[in-house]
Order: sequence, then structure tokens, then C-alpha cells
Amino acid sequence: MSTLLRGNWSFPTTIWAGPGRIADLPKAIEQAAIRRPLLVTDEGLAHAPIFSRARALLGNAATFTGIAGNPGGAHVAAGLQAFKSNDCDGVIAMGGGSALDVGKLIAFMTGQSRPLWDFEDIGDWWTRADPSGIASVVAIPTTAGTGSEVGRAGVVVREDTHQKKIIFHPKMMPRVVILDAELTVGLPPAITAATGMDALTHCFEAFCAPGFHPLADGVALEGLRLVDRFLPRAYANGTDIEARANMLAAAAMGATAFQKGLGAVHAIAHPVGSWFNTHHGLTNAILLPYVVAFNREAILDKTEVISRALNLPKRGYEGVYEWLLRLRASLGIPNSLAQIGVDTRNAQVIGQEAANDPSAGGNPRAVDARQLQELFVQAVEGRLRS
Repeated sequence: MSTLLRGNWSFPTTIWAGPGRIADLPKAIEQAAIRRPLLVTDEGLAHAPIFSRARALLGNAATFTGIAGNPGGAHVAAGLQAFKSNDCDGVIAMGGGSALDVGKLIAFMTGQSRPLWDFEDIGDWWTRADPSGIASVVAIPTTAGTGSEVGRAGVVVREDTHQKKIIFHPKMMPRVVILDAELTVGLPPAITAATGMDALTHCFEAFCAPGFHPLADGVALEGLRLVDRFLPRAYANGTDIEARANMLAAAAMGATAFQKGLGAVHAIAHPVGSWFNTHHGLTNAILLPYVVAFNREAILDKTEVISRALNLPKRGYEGVYEWLLRLRASLGIPNSLAQIGVDTRNAQVIGQEAANDPSAGGNPRAVDARQLQELFVQAVEGRLRS
């Protein structure tokens, strides 16, 4: 079966997919023209066997492991110092979304003279960067969720404002991606569910975002189909390599599709994550049905297509909404943000920050700070309605 799960893809970048492909890491850094890599991962993965295996393949590569969940600018600065002090010329980013984002941002900042925050994803701010000062990246995800390995941006908390910022540049895209399902086998069921629902949310919001982008729409629909089929399997049996491989593909597809846009789920999840340090995928999973219900009239045509793509027993919006609730329940996803420690004390601030988030502009129904605040409060209190 493993040979059927292998492939070399060049969209949206070079992707080497298949169980055991971590063995190709030396070839990957050669293709990316990296001679002295900085191997970047998070604190949780630093002592794991899969990280030790990557280090063994690289010989005496420098490492940076000082990354926590919801990383801040200080993590990027510390990684940049490690890059320069070890005279590195490229980055290998390995881990979940946080490690991949920080690794890409370290590589991005290696040759920049302006502060990180000057490159936020606002208008043409990305043109402020010196493209020749961006180091190459090889990305190796160990979770199937964010799809950061195929993204041109990194999400990081600005500590002085408690705001998550999206830093963007086209050249932040990793040169080579390794999708090795064997690296995700050790994920516990709860993390498998949360990251998998992150991939689903990317596909769902991208497909429902307004605008003409049939390429992204097609990728998003297939991503949804893969999540529907394989996430329950990966959750039930963490050693199911076929399910793990297809979920890695779905995660990359979600991040490829959301170049079309995201929506209110991500707009709210970003400030919730920065204020309450919640897991991003789990936050998305809880918020999704609240936003879907809010967008109902604006996505009737989209949900009709989704229901047919998934061959749901009930077509249209009702079928999709019921499917979403069933899937969440089967994966043990909580119904409210309060169940993961979120309260409403900062509701007004979160509503305003959500309105300022770039993702809000992709919501299929126009949304303002007051509406986003109300959606947040509904999700905290568990007032779910169809």
C-alpha cells in the first residue's frame, strides 16, 4: 500500500509525499541549496525520536527548539540569533504549525533591516522586504492541520499588543516539503482531531469565500472529501498510515486553497488564541458551526455543492450543517469556548481585533466588530443554533 501513497508534486511548491520520505531530507536540502541548515522545532518535539532521526540525517546541523504554542516575536528573534551565531544559510522547519511558521519567519528575517512587524499582511507591505535576504526553507510537518508547509505567511503574536499578526511574502514559501505520514503516527487522538478540523476549516472557509478562483475551489472540495473520509479513521486508529497520509494531503490542500480567502472563523480564532493561548485548530473547530449558521443565507449555493461532493444523505445547507455537528461530536470536540477556558471579559476587544484581522474580509457575509463580538460570545456560552 505504501507505494500507492507516494508522489512528487510541484504545486504549489515541490512536495515529496509518502511514508518514509524523511530519508530524503539530505536530498531536499541539496535541492534547496542549503549547506548549513538550522533545524527548527518546538519544545514538545525536541526530544522525540522523529526529531533525533532528522538530526542524524543532517550530521552536525545547528538546532533551535525554543518554540511554544502561539509563538511570539521573541521566539523569532531568538531563532534568528541562533541562525546567525551558527553561520547558517537555510532553515529546516519541522513540527506543527507553530514550528513551521517560526522557521519560515526566521528564514524570512535573515537579511531584513526593518522590524518584523513592518511586513504584516496589509496592502503592499510585503514589498518593503529585501527578497535577496530571504533564506531557503525545507518544511516537514508532523501534524496534519495548518498546512503552513505550503504557505507564504507566518502567524505570530505581537507581545506588546497581544495581537496575532500575519507576516507575508511570496518568497516565504518553502522550497521543498516532505509529507511523511510516519511522522504523524504518534499524535494523540485529541491532537489528531483538532489539527484535522483545522484543515477542514481551511477548506470550508476557502470554498465559501467570495470571488472567482475555481482552482482553489476544486482543491478545497477535494480537501473536504479527504477529511470527511480519513479524519475519523486517523482519530480511531493513529497507526492507519493511509488515513495519516491523506490527512497530510488534506492539510496541504487547505492551505493551498485559502489563498482565495478565509472568513470569520479565523478572524475570531486569531485574537482568541493570542488572549487565551488556546490551540488554534481546536478553537476553529469550536467556532465553525457558529459562523456557518451566521453565514447561512450567503452560502446556500456553496453548501449545496459541498453536500453533493460529500454525498451526504441530506442535501444543501441542512445536510452540511448536520454533518458538521456529527463529525465534531464523533471527534470529541467541545461545543463551547468556555469548555477550553475562554471567557467573555475581553469580548469587545476580541470583536474589534477580529474585524481588523485580514481573514474577516473573506467572510461570505459582510461582518463588523459588533457581529464578530456577538459570535464570540455565542461560542463562549455555547448558544449554537442552525
